[in-house]
Order: sequence, then structure tokens, then C-alpha cells
Amino acid sequence: MTQQDIWVYIDQHQGAAMSASWETLGAACELSTLLQAEVTALVFGVNAEAIAREALAYGASAAICCDDATLADFRVEPFASLLASLVAARQPRAVIAPATARVRELIATAAIDAGTTVMADAIGLEVQGDAVQVTRPVYAGKLLCTVSGVGAQPLFITLRPRAFPKPAVQVAQFPDAIEHVQAVIAEDALRVKVTGYDTVAGQVSLTDASIIVSGGRGVGGPDGFAPVRELATVLGGAMGASRAAVDAGWVPYAHQVGQTGKTVAPDLYVACGISGAIQHQAGMRTSKIIVAINKDREAPIFSLAKYGVVGDLFEVLPALSTEMRKRLGR
Repeated sequence: MTQQDIWVYIDQHQGAAMSASWETLGAACELSTLLQAEVTALVFGVNAEAIAREALAYGASAAICCDDATLADFRVEPFASLLASLVAARQPRAVIAPATARVRELIATAAIDAGTTVMADAIGLEVQGDAVQVTRPVYAGKLLCTVSGVGAQPLFITLRPRAFPKPAVQVAQFPDAIEHVQAVIAEDALRVKVTGYDTVAGQVSLTDASIIVSGGRGVGGPDGFAPVRELATVLGGAMGASRAAVDAGWVPYAHQVGQTGKTVAPDLYVACGISGAIQHQAGMRTSKIIVAINKDREAPIFSLAKYGVVGDLFEVLPALSTEMRKRLGR
């Protein structure tokens, strides 16, 4: 491994890698071709070696892994300390990671320890001369800016989930190129303990979903989300919501899309009864196809939508669900 290496942090939970990690690895591999660099995957936590082998099959040239009891659950202290110590000792050119909730905290903390900066939430990566350039949304997504990574060593970059394609699995070129390292903080030195998890079964993750159907103030109340939920289920997608609906207590915060909720980029986003305030647009405007359903033809959401339906969502959504069931055979 050299100082020209690009490191990719593989976000995983309870022994399974997040899909956004493979998207990040694919983007890093394309960047490495332009920079003539090698790509090394970093895997910390349960089942690290098996995930490292997956990373090699997705295109990494090598992997560094650590499977330690202190890394069994995500706590920023042991993860950031290990990452920062590896960066200090080996000085990679860049550390690239998916912009998931865990990783945002991890990368920010490790960057402070490494004395460098973070170019966050990238939706594009390019090389100009010898500099890496990152394209990212600013001003709540109303504009895109390009930032050049000049001077900082290493560069810390996070990529927005679903902004880059997932690479195809291939035969690993270096199937045994896995290095094991030790954790740098002992359990008794950690202040945070994980006692358990609350899980909700049967729901598709908003950040991973390729289809999202969201409801807003226009659904009128908790019961108004029934047709929204039905269409999401028929399409095999996730149900989202605007901040107004969440603040009103109609659905849990986990469903909120927007500047203070989840940032998503599905292939299809259906906005139902959502006016399209700039805070909501910030969380979904990079969706591939946006469909808006609203009785108000002047609603700002229509300016983003590729397809718009001016009508009553309680008439439109059931009709869509019925037709989709026929076409999809569900």
C-alpha cells in the first residue's frame, strides 16, 4: 500500500454491508483508474473478513479489516480512533465513504483527528489534472457546486447513497489480499455501551429504496396515509413523509424525507399531497423520476416533477394501486 492508495470505508451493520458501501466502492474504483491508484477497502466490525472478501469481489485491490469485540456495535469512539490511527500511520491519498448516518459521524470525527477536512454528500467525482473534484448540492439542493481537493492530505469524501451505480460482482483479482489489524481502544475505556436495538419488521429502508411514495399535509391525518402506504407496498417501495406530516404526529420520524430528515435519491419518487417546500426538496430533488399528485396546480413540487397529476390523491392513488396490481400481477 502506498500514499497513492484510495481507501473506501465499508459501512456495515451486524455483519452485513450496506448497499451504499458497494456504490461507493464502485465510484472509487473508477476514480482510481484516473489517478492510477489502488483501492483498499476498510472493514471494521462483526464478520469483517467475509465482508472484506465481498469488497475484493466488487473491485477492491486489497482490504484492511478488524473484527474486535469493541467494534461489534457501532460506537464512534473505537471506530474513529482506529480509522484515524491507520490514516496517520499510512497516509492514503483519500478516504471515501457512503454518507450514511453512522458514517457521517465517523468520518467527521476521524477527519478532526487527522487534521484534515471533509467534502460531504458528493453526487459526482472527477479528476482535473492531479486534483480530485467533488460535485455536491448546496443551498438546500437548489445549486450544485464543484470543490477541488487541493492541499488536504488525505481527502475525506462522503458520497450520497444511490448517487452512483452499484458495480457488478466479479472474480477477485487478489483474493487473499486481506490484512488484519488490532483495535486501538479497549472496552473499559469506552463511555458508550449498546444495550440493544428496536427494529421495525416489514419495512423497506428509505435510503436503500429504489421507489418511494411519500405523503404530506394533503393526506389530512394518520388515516390518510393508508392509500400512500398501499401504493408503496404494491410497488415494492418504501413510504416517506414530509416534515409537516411528521410534526403533526401522523407518522414516525423514521419516514421523514427532507433537510431535517432522510436524503434520498430513488429511481422513482411519488409525492402525494406534498406542496414541495424547499426543505423537502433538499431531501429528494436528486431522485431520478419525480411524480407529483396534488390538488393545487400551483404547488412548488410541480416545478421538480417530470410527471404531474392535478387531482385528489384519495381518488388517484387507489386507481394507481389497482392498475399496478394488474400490471405487476400482485
